[in-house]
Parts: sequence; C-alpha cells; structure tokens
Amino acid sequence: MAQQTLEDCLQRVELVRQEIGKVLVGQKDVVEQLLWAVFAGGHALLEGVPGLGKTLLVRTLSQAFELSFQRIQFTPDLMPTDITGTNILLVDEKGQQSFQFQHGPIFAHVVLADEINRATPKTQSALLEAMQERTVSAGGVTRQLPAPFFVLATQNPLEQEGTYPLPEAQMDRFLLKIDVPYPTEEELKMIVRQTTTSQVITVEKVASAEQIAEIQQAAREVLVADAVLDYAVKLLLATHPGEQAIASVNKYVRNGAGPRGVQAIVSLAKVRALLAGRYNLAYEDVTAVALPALRHRIFLNFEGEANGIRPDRVIMDILDELGTQKV
Repeated sequence: MAQQTLEDCLQRVELVRQEIGKVLVGQKDVVEQLLWAVFAGGHALLEGVPGLGKTLLVRTLSQAFELSFQRIQFTPDLMPTDITGTNILLVDEKGQQSFQFQHGPIFAHVVLADEINRATPKTQSALLEAMQERTVSAGGVTRQLPAPFFVLATQNPLEQEGTYPLPEAQMDRFLLKIDVPYPTEEELKMIVRQTTTSQVITVEKVASAEQIAEIQQAAREVLVADAVLDYAVKLLLATHPGEQAIASVNKYVRNGAGPRGVQAIVSLAKVRALLAGRYNLAYEDVTAVALPALRHRIFLNFEGEANGIRPDRVIMDILDELGTQKV
C-alpha cells in the first residue's frame, strides 16, 4: 500500500467525520463504528432508545457520500414486495398489456431499515438475499443491486409490544451491532441549542462511490500476522460452551458465534488499523472491535436472560481471560 494512498484515505475519512459532526452531537464511538462497517463493506444494526439520532446519523452519512439513499419504515403491515419491488401491469395506447418491474426502495446504495424489528419475519426475510448476495430475485429474474450497498438498520430495545425479534440467521448477516448510548448532560445542551434555532446546516458530499471502494480495497490489504489471527480465532472459539470455556460462558451462553464472527472481527479490525494509519493488524484492533462484532452473535440461555446478563459482559470476561493468556 503506497503512503500517498494511505494519506488520501485518512484525509477522506476525516472529511466524512467533519460533515457528520456538523449535524450529530457527540456519539463519536457510534460514528466510528458505523464507518468501520461501511469501509469493511458490511451492514450495521444500531440499537438504542428513540430520539438518540440513529436515523439522523444514517441519513447524514448518506448525504456525506455521493450515494443514493432510501429509507424504509418497517411496520407490521409492510410486505416483502414493498421492499424489493414487483411486476406491474402496463397498458399502452393500443391496448396491449405488458409487465414491467417496478424497483423497490432496496435498489439504493444506502438503505435505512428503520425499526426493522417491527416488521413480520416474512418481510424481514426479504432483506436476506439482498444483504448476503447483493441481488434481488423477483418475477423469475435476479437483479443486481448497486455497489456499494449497505443496509443500516435501527431497532428500539425497550418497546417490545408489536415487535418481531430478528432471527439468528438475519442477525448474523449484520457485520456489527452498535449500541447507541444516551447523551451526556453537555451533549443534551448542545442538541437543544442546535435544534431549536433557525440555522440550516448543509452537509457536503465529500466521498464518491469510487473513493469508498478505494478505502475498502486499502483496508483489505492490511497485513495480519499469524499470532494476531490465532488470537481472533481463539476469541471466537471461547464464546462456545464446553470444557475449555470460561465459567460465565458455560453458565450463561446457549450458542456462541459462528464463522462469520471471526470474519467480522478481522474485517473490522483491518479498517480500524487503516484509520489509525497502520499497515498491519494489532491485538488492540481485535479487542476494540470484539464487542460490536460479537454481541449479536452470542445467544444466552434461560439463566443468562433471567439474570439480565448482557453478551457484552460475557465478551469482556473472555477478553480478560485471553489477555492473561497472551501475556
């Protein structure tokens, strides 16, 4: 990787951060993790209570990129064809009838799936092919989605009435899950000042699809030493209950993360290393991305759920254990 290429990537990403910072107050970790997902070429699930700026963040991100954007509000009566599109019957001036495919909102570079857990499992499954294969099959024809393509979904963890939790298979297709925290007192003051005036903030487009692809390619070229890769694999295997697992895993975990988990760890860690100006992966990159990469891939048993245990606690226990072994 040329030094000039690395500097160009870092400058471009910094411009994106600045544009998002014009609109979004605080949430630096959330913004950074979302950028990891974008430059790793994956999808992201943002979870937080209403009013924390999840939708605003995704919309602002799309405005900073020269990419098409579509927002889908998920509701219980939303149908799969409302997402993918459908064939419609057209009648010309001569009365001849023909079918034409009407593209759905999924045909965009950035798709915001707002409150994704409000739609039925049948409608949620309409995203599976798009997220995994980057294609949509409808009317006997498979159509390619634009590149790059990202599904950035939001969900509310509190209000469970009228919601349909995402199945494990679909959760696994999100490269990472981002927990959106509540703002601090100072951030709340800034939010009020910024949103209760007549000032209009304009977000400039600072990165094209080609520039995003260059950063993604640069991230893929980051080198991974065997020792660091071994550490990432051990981290994944440690999420599975068994004789070699730590006490909290055996006590609270029903199923650990699958192979996509370690792929996500390495992909996200490579982006983090690149954005830190490094050409090689470090242990700290792996530990930094472990929570967002694994928290939605670890499924607790009844005892874990009954005691209010969060997957984050289990992951931190594993990192503590692996850290002592590494030293």
